[in-house]
Amino acid sequence: MIKPDNSSQTSPQQIYDFAAQIFPIARSITGNGVRQTLAMIKQHLPGLEVFEIPSGTQAFDWQIPDEWNITDAYIMDESGRKVVDWQTNNLHVVSYSTPVNEIMSLDELDKHLHSLPEQPDAIPYVTSYYKPCWGFCLSHTLRQQLKNGSYRVVIDSQLKPGSLTYGELMIPGEEASEILLSTYVCHPSMANNECSGPAVTTFLAKWLLEQPRRRHTYRIVFIPETIGSIVYLSRNLEQMQRNIIAGFVVTCVGDNRDYSFMPSRLANTLADKVALHILRNHTEKFTPCSFLERGSDERQYCSPLVNLPVVSIMRSKYGKYPEYHTSLDNLSLISPEGLSGACELLKKCLIALEQNCIYTATTFCEPQLGKRNLYPTLSARGSVGAQTLLMRDILAYSDGKLDLIDIAGILGVSIEECCSIVELLLTHGLLKRVAASQN
Repeated sequence: MIKPDNSSQTSPQQIYDFAAQIFPIARSITGNGVRQTLAMIKQHLPGLEVFEIPSGTQAFDWQIPDEWNITDAYIMDESGRKVVDWQTNNLHVVSYSTPVNEIMSLDELDKHLHSLPEQPDAIPYVTSYYKPCWGFCLSHTLRQQLKNGSYRVVIDSQLKPGSLTYGELMIPGEEASEILLSTYVCHPSMANNECSGPAVTTFLAKWLLEQPRRRHTYRIVFIPETIGSIVYLSRNLEQMQRNIIAGFVVTCVGDNRDYSFMPSRLANTLADKVALHILRNHTEKFTPCSFLERGSDERQYCSPLVNLPVVSIMRSKYGKYPEYHTSLDNLSLISPEGLSGACELLKKCLIALEQNCIYTATTFCEPQLGKRNLYPTLSARGSVGAQTLLMRDILAYSDGKLDLIDIAGILGVSIEECCSIVELLLTHGLLKRVAASQN
């Protein structure tokens, strides 16, 4: 079982440096950018297995699209100056743009341009995965500066049968029960919305691998968002439904803003309970969200016929911070402290899941604690300390039905405070474990 003091030697700067390393990669839902990102993750996690699923493969109601890769793109004015250059920012091209190499007027070009008048200095992130088109994204300020005339428009891309790529790491534990960690590797250069999730998940996995004992098995996946989780579920659903007791989608975990919490569909799973317990006990403030505000892979994991116990603890929630899906979501938005803080909070969730069990008292009425040197021998007003009172309270609620997270919530303490006392009571035979935990 993972202990709270089994800490990692990873520094906050190491997590940030890895996020910065994968930041420049031109990713999409398929293609070489995903492979390059997974190769960098595999340098930290040699056991990561990479899967290639062919284009055209059916996955529930979806089909894997053709693979898309891009090597260059630009808009050049009549003087030969590249006014928009994909090489300087890979958000400049609509993801999955079809190839183009034409000379056209500004009026014709403008039909294929995307900008944000309300954020005039930001380059928007735009995609068109399932309907062929092409386009460029640029700041609204630059768009307004384009002069009438002819422009050479080049997108050197390929859209042809290939495959969808994802990575999976299974870390075995003493029990078959699984905890899912899922993050996505499909957005281009955005720091909080993209790079923070794979970076934090990579170092969470490294920490798990360092542990001498793990009670649960850990299923860790690096996938393209939406189509990737659908494909992954289509290949692994039966085992996941049988074994997963809790899961976390890891995304938007890099900035220094308040935490946000996305519950499961009915907000009643073990993952919900543990996440809320840790957030309430270890953060000053967090924003609870409604599942009606969902937007990441919890949509797939929590869908009715899948119905896995999956939640998400984030910093700034996707869609809610002003830099979201723009070039403003850059490396200055995230920080070593932001990434490390989220990583440590998720570690606490995993430790709580490792520690959480259902216990039952072994004696009728209260046990005689004094003869076990667990109670003061002199009874006087105020002689019973807080630890002894907590011990009695844990015994009072250990009824074979409530798990340790439930009991900690009733008593208004953290699960960490309960665990040392539970170990003491187990040593003296006053408690026994009757089940792993409530699912």
